[in-house]
Amino acid sequence: MLVAEIEEKKLEKERVVDECVPPLKLSGLSVQELQELCKELHQKIDVVDEARYDMGVKVGKNESEIQSLRHKIIELKGMKKPSLKRVKKTTDDMLGACTDASKLTKADFKANLKTVKKDEDKKEEVTDWRKNVEALSGMEGRKKLFNAGQ
Repeated sequence: MLVAEIEEKKLEKERVVDECVPPLKLSGLSVQELQELCKELHQKIDVVDEARYDMGVKVGKNESEIQSLRHKIIELKGMKKPSLKRVKKTTDDMLGACTDASKLTKADFKANLKTVKKDEDKKEEVTDWRKNVEALSGMEGRKKLFNAGQ
């Protein structure tokens, strides 16, 4: 049945093509007539190509509009939270959790932590540089610099 259906589609396609495009009769035509025929075919191809391009643009525009509408729908619905997965526990795990309840309350979380020593950084006192410039300005400042160098 599938093979027969495929054959029917092929025959239908050939019939439609034969109706739309009549077969070319090239025998007995001069060079001038062949050139005119080629020009006509090129014009028809251009028309069909323009129609194909226009349809492609329309399809692209519709697809982008559909995508934006889908995005708006998702925004309106809000994000869907995933369902939680069920975790399987054996009976031993459940009994162990019940009997070890006393251990859980006495758990010392600080026991396994490493101790960190804090080093106190020596901070230099920051002086105002403007006072230093004012002190060294003029001849007295140059004299101090000269004396400090000796």
